[in-house]
Amino acid sequence: MTATPAEPAPTTPDEWRTYLPGYGEIYVRTANRYVRPHLTPEQLETHWFGTDPATEQTLATTALRLGIPLPPSLSNFLSVTDGWAAVGGWIDAVATCAEIDWLRNTQWGEELIEIYSELDEEDEADEPNELLELFRRTLLIASGEDIWLLDPTRTTPDGEYPAIDFKPKYGDYREYSSFAELFHESRDLMISLAESADPP
Repeated sequence: MTATPAEPAPTTPDEWRTYLPGYGEIYVRTANRYVRPHLTPEQLETHWFGTDPATEQTLATTALRLGIPLPPSLSNFLSVTDGWAAVGGWIDAVATCAEIDWLRNTQWGEELIEIYSELDEEDEADEPNELLELFRRTLLIASGEDIWLLDPTRTTPDGEYPAIDFKPKYGDYREYSSFAELFHESRDLMISLAESADPP
């Protein structure tokens, strides 16, 4: 099932530059009593949780290392900030260019592939395990308690890859049309979690 937020997600660098401080403002405003003490005075004032932009050379080097082009919405995001340290829900941060990698090459991927390979052997299924196949072909672009993945095997006409919010605790995931759509949805999640949380 593909989720589509009611408001349009940012896509171009200019849209990301305008969007991210507003996203940061929501993060600060909805931060609970556990998160707020870790925010710096500068973050509280500017609502900026990014870094310097990734250069064209950095983006090109990242694509060359991965062996595939970066999708436009992620590439444009990284051209504004190389990573983002405050994401709603159960994601701690969006990875920098240097950190983005095939899930199978990361500790997350090694553990998930091992777990689901064992489950696959126990089930003795004739068909390949859907999640196991997903873990082997996707990029890891953000992590925390949950992880965000991109599936480059299903490129859309505009060059985007489906983005996946995988929840290891429950073994399920939700798919979005792009990185931008998933990031945009996390904003609404921040607000809904804050509204349902117990008073401090």
